Amino acid sequence: MTDLFHQPGFLGTSANWAADMTLLIMLLIALIFSIGAWMAVRGKYAVHRLLQTTAVILNLILVSWMMILPYRDFVAPGLPQRINERFYFVTTLHALLGFSALVLGIFVTLRGNGLMIKPLRFNNYKLFMRISYGLYMLATLVGIWVYFTWFVNNPNPPVY
Repeated sequence: MTDLFHQPGFLGTSANWAADMTLLIMLLIALIFSIGAWMAVRGKYAVHRLLQTTAVILNLILVSWMMILPYRDFVAPGLPQRINERFYFVTTLHALLGFSALVLGIFVTLRGNGLMIKPLRFNNYKLFMRISYGLYMLATLVGIWVYFTWFVNNPNPPVY
């Protein structure tokens, strides 16, 4: 399986298979979040909850499996000295936005599924959902920028 991840990618960039697959899964998760938001607007709250919960779980798996280690190995060693370089800035911005979206998304998901402890329950649920969704979409856009920064017009991309 590890050999598959390191094969050349299928999107025509200098990315490997794992990076291309990560991009596609990230876009699929964004689509699931968007369909879930649309379901809420239509009043289909059970479907909304299922889609949003599924997207948060998939996002947690993707971040844990395919994003944390490359950041640790390729970006963190250059910080803070090289933060003014595009590669380090864009990737760190994505990490900060993505971490914020993930933590808030988990929090909102726990609350929405009745799993949040009573002292941490909040009342303005719609506001928290909208902020979480907005952060995730922003992190997704910056994630696309990361992909282009790492793998498009980069003859020596970081290879994990």
